[in-house]
Amino acid sequence: MIAGINTDLIVLGIWGLIFALFIIKLFQSIRLVPTKSAYIVERLGKYHSTLDAGFHALVPFVDKVSYIHDLKEETIDVPPQECFSSDEVNVEVDGVIYISVVDPVKASYGVTDYRYAAIQLAQTTTRSVIGTLDLDRTFEERDVISAKVVEVLDQAGAMWGIRVHRYEIKNITPPETVKNAMEMQVNAERERRALLAKSEGDKQSKINRSEGIKAEMINLSEGEMQKRINEAEGKGEEILTIAKATAESIELMATVIAAPGGKNVVRMQLGAQYLKQLDGLSNGASRVVLPGNMMDFDHWMDSIGLEESKS
Repeated sequence: MIAGINTDLIVLGIWGLIFALFIIKLFQSIRLVPTKSAYIVERLGKYHSTLDAGFHALVPFVDKVSYIHDLKEETIDVPPQECFSSDEVNVEVDGVIYISVVDPVKASYGVTDYRYAAIQLAQTTTRSVIGTLDLDRTFEERDVISAKVVEVLDQAGAMWGIRVHRYEIKNITPPETVKNAMEMQVNAERERRALLAKSEGDKQSKINRSEGIKAEMINLSEGEMQKRINEAEGKGEEILTIAKATAESIELMATVIAAPGGKNVVRMQLGAQYLKQLDGLSNGASRVVLPGNMMDFDHWMDSIGLEESKS
């Protein structure tokens, strides 16, 4: 009796486990796929379908979600690696890859691990590209290295179901000795530029100073020339004015002499001037020289007046 009860309990427990397992599988067969995701379903170990975003129901115990892919763009760090440039300098390079899954089926079955494969291919391509460049160009042509890595990864990505958007080099680290030499070179170049700038400044300063002196001398010479021109023009104007006044005086004198009584007026003026000259001689000397005959003065005046009238 007890053995029959135990057997019934065992059977009931087995059916309970089967029912619980069926319920679990039933719930597992219901899949809610998020946006920008893809589920790879296998039926009896063979690829069956790809589930896009939304609600999906699978066949319990038959269908299985084997791979889950995120279709959003993702970032993969490329670990640092040692590379040799064309001038035999060992540098350490690391970077980052931006990729996304475009074909979930190929990403599941075309390669075992597309992330690891992309990292390895990026490293090998980086080593090969840097091997063709010298050390200085590796710092200047990062875009060339990145473009080459993207090109190679795109070719492989077509078979892996991924798309490589870009590859960026984060760091290129040369050895410490090379870094010190580069720093010394940069400092020397900076000092050379400073000396060149200083010499250019001194040169420009001397040029400006000489041009200033030249301009000053030109201004002084032009001022002196203008001064002399003005003085010459002033003297010329003075001479012309004196000549004009003398001519007018002579013309007026001739008019006066030609007028009635003009001779007497001239005689009186000449006599007054003569006496004035005699008065000057008497002030500056102890003796005054007079004509022997003062009457001769009148005859001399008559002759002068006659000559003046004739002229």
